[in-house]
Amino acid sequence: MNLLPKTHEEFATVDYWNTFFKKRGEKAFEWYGEYLELCEQIHKYIRPNDRILMVGCGNSKLSMDMYDSGFKDITNIDISAVAIKKMQEINARNRSDMKFIQMDATNMSFDNEQFSVALDKGTLDALFVDDSENTQKTVEAYFKEVGRVLRNGGRYVCITLLQEHILKYVVEYFPKNAFMLRIVHCPDADKANQEKNVDNPDAVSMPVFTIVATKFKSLPMPILEFSYSSDKVQRFNSTIDLQNSVKSLQTAAVVCNGLGRTDVVGHNDVSIDLCKPGESNPRYTVHIVDQPPTRGLGKYAAFIVPQGREVEWLFATSKGRKKLLEQSKFQRMAVVTLHRDQCYQSMEEVNAELADSIKSFAPIGLKEQIPFLSIGADMGTRTTLYKGTSDISGDFLVEEVKGSDDKTFRRLIFMNNQAVVQSEALIKKVKIKGKEHEKIDFGYLACQHHAYMSLGVQLAADSEQQMRNVLVVGLGGGGLCMFLHEAIPNIDITAVDIDPAMANVAEQYFGLQKDERLHIVIEDGLQFLNNCTKEGRRFDAILFDVDSKDLTLGMSCPPPAFMSHDVLLNLKSILSENGLFILNLVCRDETLREKTLDDLKEIFPSLCSYKLDEDVNEIIYGTNNDKYKNLPAWKKSLGASGQKLNSVTKKKKLCKDEVLDVTDFLNELKI
Repeated sequence: MNLLPKTHEEFATVDYWNTFFKKRGEKAFEWYGEYLELCEQIHKYIRPNDRILMVGCGNSKLSMDMYDSGFKDITNIDISAVAIKKMQEINARNRSDMKFIQMDATNMSFDNEQFSVALDKGTLDALFVDDSENTQKTVEAYFKEVGRVLRNGGRYVCITLLQEHILKYVVEYFPKNAFMLRIVHCPDADKANQEKNVDNPDAVSMPVFTIVATKFKSLPMPILEFSYSSDKVQRFNSTIDLQNSVKSLQTAAVVCNGLGRTDVVGHNDVSIDLCKPGESNPRYTVHIVDQPPTRGLGKYAAFIVPQGREVEWLFATSKGRKKLLEQSKFQRMAVVTLHRDQCYQSMEEVNAELADSIKSFAPIGLKEQIPFLSIGADMGTRTTLYKGTSDISGDFLVEEVKGSDDKTFRRLIFMNNQAVVQSEALIKKVKIKGKEHEKIDFGYLACQHHAYMSLGVQLAADSEQQMRNVLVVGLGGGGLCMFLHEAIPNIDITAVDIDPAMANVAEQYFGLQKDERLHIVIEDGLQFLNNCTKEGRRFDAILFDVDSKDLTLGMSCPPPAFMSHDVLLNLKSILSENGLFILNLVCRDETLREKTLDDLKEIFPSLCSYKLDEDVNEIIYGTNNDKYKNLPAWKKSLGASGQKLNSVTKKKKLCKDEVLDVTDFLNELKI
């Protein structure tokens, strides 16, 4: 039997409610929760000696349960004569002094200031069916009547789902009419509703809230409060902030309902930020990943990423997290990262703090205990060395983290893109005059693509007797420049960066050392290329390793402006006759990638590329040298240069291991 209205407008009609209660018969219908699930709010905001008006009682047991718990002065009203008659019959013997009266809540016959509490469970939602002018007039009449029958200091306590139009109206109406307004989340009611809907795949359990509007004769200023849980109340200065707090909970509920009933197999993972009540900065980010159910897989687990490791491919990318899930042998995993502006005492504290949230992302009906996984028992350590801001790059910081094998890494992080390490250096300890000192390891290449860019520079510097001029556009922390400076002695490097703050950070924290072979120019890279064209300067290798500041673009490296036709012409004019252009391309838009390659082919008749396995980076090599007309020619020269680079770096004790796997590189090289 379908007891829900065909159209939402029916909620406000007398005929609908009479029909509804006849169909329900003797069985009570509880909107949004029963007494046990709401008693925390009821006992907090209603006293046993209050004179209580239950508005729109229907055939709910709430007033009966309250009466049995000590609330004796309760008057119930409802627009439905059928409901009132049934409730009078049910309560005639054991609760004879509890009143049940048929009455329209928008036109009550009670005297002014007769009650100390007006309790509403779902009546407001039933009246406020849409945002039309007529509906708003009805709701305004209802609120005026509630305000009229309440004493000064009395409370309108309303259990509601706070749909968007209701929320907007409530936060405007009550402060304007001298009511202190507090909105309280009811987590026990949420949980109970979710449990009731376990076997109903179409049900959506939305958060339940309690409006507590306290009547005053006047208020010097609006009082707006929100309570996510019983232990903390947050006060706001604006109605927008209050609305946003409610909406964030509602959005999370939609996501959790969806995750409970379906999976995200074949799609990108779902990401949710978790904040402490009253705080706007995320404390955790949770990525939900699913894989198809197969025999032997557990249903659900949480994985806590140690501090400092959230930037690794396995944890920072959707593909990496899917790989982690496959290795874990679970159908669903919540991969949790910890934020760098938060303090965490221990892994035990983190697990306890996350327990309820992790449960909310579980498949509905899950009975098993949810295991918490991580890498070892250590939560990881992270130390901020420096916080800065730049007009160009925004807020940034330099931090040190403990990685695997007890290694210490120093990182440059842009706060607008915290999942990406802009620069990373390995800190090594050396003894000087018997004392241990920390030093930047210039043989460490944090970014895998830097190895293949270095290979191109080695190819351009094929003559040890002749100095080669190398231009690097995009300095970052200077790690690539210092590696090239130390590994290849016959090159003169000019590094260009638009942001002076980055040059300072590179020198102070990442060991960048300017000398006669390494020059830093603070200038817009595009303007620098244009100036070089006018001056007739030439370079034997030009490297583009510059990120876009606009994270919404399909191509994040380089910025699209660097691939314009005019810039490419400038690039061609300043490249020596047999020079090599080396591009770090990061492009998620395949159409845009193809256009970029077509544009490059117009400038460079000889192009080849290498796509890194796990990263989105692709290294493009371009030249006008007729020698490289086919793939075998590229492979022969690049292969020899790769072997030479590996040999030189080992000989100079820059690296213990090979910089790159030449065989794998040549196998994946494409023309």
